[in-house]
Amino acid sequence: MPPRKSRRSERRREPRVDARLSMRVEGVPDDGQLSQLVTESQNISASGVYCTSSHFLSPLSKVALTIVLPRVPGHVGRQGLIKCEGIVVRCQPVAKRGDRRFELACMFSDLDARRRDLIAQFVTWRNLQALRAAAAPRSRARTRPAAPTRLKRAVARAARPARRVLARRRTAT
Repeated sequence: MPPRKSRRSERRREPRVDARLSMRVEGVPDDGQLSQLVTESQNISASGVYCTSSHFLSPLSKVALTIVLPRVPGHVGRQGLIKCEGIVVRCQPVAKRGDRRFELACMFSDLDARRRDLIAQFVTWRNLQALRAAAAPRSRARTRPAAPTRLKRAVARAARPARRVLARRRTAT
């Protein structure tokens, strides 16, 4: 019997990046009233966005999405406002006990090529930043403090009683 792979293969067509972006979701929750949810994305790709919501939105329902996309260095323009329609793919309760929020995954349904490219450029830029940060050599001081040598420890031990004697003399006078 062949060994099973421990990792599942990636099914997404577009690369995804963790990003906390301000966004608004407009949809009709189960109570039937149109609501505007101001939230923050957890991750994003050129095909969809993942965030948390205070309301349950039925899967396959249409929502209006507005995402504030920061400016990518080296590209023309400032931060972008991405407005499009989306379809709720998944809406599940947050796993924490007592939390009344929902994990909401939406795919973009009418995103034009220009806006899709803006998101793809942002995702590529953020992924490159993460790779550079992971590949950057860390200084030894940041990774762990240097272990004290035997001599340093012996000097520290010898200094302790002297400090106590000096402290006693100061309080006595």
